[in-house]
Amino acid sequence: MFDLFRSRQKTTRYLLGALLGAVALSMVVTLIPGFGSSTGTGSSTDQVIAEIGKQTVTYRDIQLALQEQIKNRNIPTELVSVYAPQIVNSLVAEYATAYIADQLGYKPTDEDVATTIQMMVPQLFEGGKFVGKEAYSQFLAANNTSIAEFEQKARMSAAKRRVTDVILEGMLVTPEEIEKEYKSRNEVASIEYVKIDPAKLSAEIKVTPDEINAHWATSKSNYRVPEKRAFRVLYIDEAKVGENMKLGDDDLRKLYSSNLESFRTPERVHARHILVKAKKDDKDDEAKAKAKAEDVLKQLKAGGDFAELAKKNSDDTGSAVKGGDLDFFGRGQMVKPFEDSAFSLKLNEISGVVQSDFGYHIIQTLAKEEARLKPFEEVKAKLAVDAVKQMAYDKMQEAIDKARPEVVKNPEAAEEIAKKWGLAYLKVDRAGRGEPVAQIGTNADVDDAVFDLKKKGEVTNPVTTQGNKLILAVLDEIFPARQAELNEVESQIRQNITNERTQRMLTDRSREIVEKVKAAGGDLRKVVAGYKLEIKTANEFSRASQVEGIGASSYFEEAFLLNVGGVFGPVNINNSNYICKVTAKKPADMAKFNEQKFDILLRLKGRKAQERKDLFEDGLVQFLKQKGIVKIHQDTLKRLMDSYKNS
Repeated sequence: MFDLFRSRQKTTRYLLGALLGAVALSMVVTLIPGFGSSTGTGSSTDQVIAEIGKQTVTYRDIQLALQEQIKNRNIPTELVSVYAPQIVNSLVAEYATAYIADQLGYKPTDEDVATTIQMMVPQLFEGGKFVGKEAYSQFLAANNTSIAEFEQKARMSAAKRRVTDVILEGMLVTPEEIEKEYKSRNEVASIEYVKIDPAKLSAEIKVTPDEINAHWATSKSNYRVPEKRAFRVLYIDEAKVGENMKLGDDDLRKLYSSNLESFRTPERVHARHILVKAKKDDKDDEAKAKAKAEDVLKQLKAGGDFAELAKKNSDDTGSAVKGGDLDFFGRGQMVKPFEDSAFSLKLNEISGVVQSDFGYHIIQTLAKEEARLKPFEEVKAKLAVDAVKQMAYDKMQEAIDKARPEVVKNPEAAEEIAKKWGLAYLKVDRAGRGEPVAQIGTNADVDDAVFDLKKKGEVTNPVTTQGNKLILAVLDEIFPARQAELNEVESQIRQNITNERTQRMLTDRSREIVEKVKAAGGDLRKVVAGYKLEIKTANEFSRASQVEGIGASSYFEEAFLLNVGGVFGPVNINNSNYICKVTAKKPADMAKFNEQKFDILLRLKGRKAQERKDLFEDGLVQFLKQKGIVKIHQDTLKRLMDSYKNS
């Protein structure tokens, strides 16, 4: 592994050491929110949110990142404005780390970039071989990026990874830390508790017309009807288009014959392994790792269970939990020494200790498959499904492509044009962002397309939705956001008043019960009897488990800090409050310490690595802000956040 701290590159080592010192100092001395804020007046999609040297993070970059997150359901639409700054900070940190890598003189090679791309998008390397430039370009185009843009990101990622390796080098976890973590994770506690349910409190609340009018008088400006739009939709559904499409055996055989290469499977082996990692070029570490691997091999030869030894000893955490199982893989997917050994072993034979760049492996080959051409009968069913899908999609695309120019030319005739080209048609009288539309449901891409239209009669580009529909929309009318009328929001006001009063009751009643329990010497049962609340007992739980019927034990940390009899709360989980009393505690069972020690070591290393990486990135960004190299334009970021708040 390339190592910036090796003696053969002392200059780089000293530069990075000085940088780390400056970064640490910058975190202590000053934080400058909004440094470099500017007030650009260009198009919103081109405005710069952040500058990092010569690199920029634009309004469009963040919009695309947010759209991808929403599309994959990683973040809820209503919280986009909260996540936007986090995505900005993440991108700025990436660019800042790449900037420092460049300043230190590290230039990723083409080989580094290729390796990084293979890590980022392994599906571009079928059987370890690159799928080709055409498929590569098509894949990137489908993900709204070009080869140049993507490879620039890959180059940046490679540079960032090298700097991160340096930051994490030398990170240690002491035996004392491992034992402390074990004791903390395996200590157990029991509690009894009562739940104060806001739903039951809200049932006690009656909101009067006078209260609604009073609230309206003081808070009218808070109630607005968001922008809505009327539009017509022309769409075609893959399922309906393809339901009557069938291909006979002759047609399928022609398809099979013309695509034989896609049905070839390379030689593969199914193997499992035990990996003992070793730092490359560190003789002491390599010797220790090799000695451990040889000891494990002795245990295997003495009849040890491979899967159990893998779980206990393998540093490949991804496969260790599966007993070291790597499933099937072809040539070119593993490092050369590993591949050579796995393919040369007989079935169920166990290798000696095999060294690679990762450390020392013990490999067992479980099955082998020769390279072969899958016969027609084996692929016939899938070939038929894929062929019909492609035929249906081609027909859908053809219909949409022919209909759209006609709709653009004559939007008033959209319904007739839909019939002409076999498209379904529906009219949406009024809908806002996020509101479901008949036959389409809720779809962010359709919303974006419709709300990007500026005037009546404009037509969207084709949009693909869930369920494989292709859609065109024609804008009929824009209903701007406006002040709401009382009759439109009366039920909303009633609910808001109820919620507000419920929260006050929840807080007041919880505080009142806690104070009474403490005054009664911790007698929870006696106090709650007067409130007609049910007292329950939770089974033993550790810091790493769940409290039965409630949720994660992390909410109940105080149970581990207080003595038996201690009262704590309220603990708020899913809007309900819990008041708890510690009824029992037990220290960790040290008999299982050795069994869990290695897993704890890996967990602590991962936690420390993330903390060190986050600390470095935060400090680096602040350091570069002070130097004027990083600039965050808070006004542009605020406009982006506001655009989602108001949508």
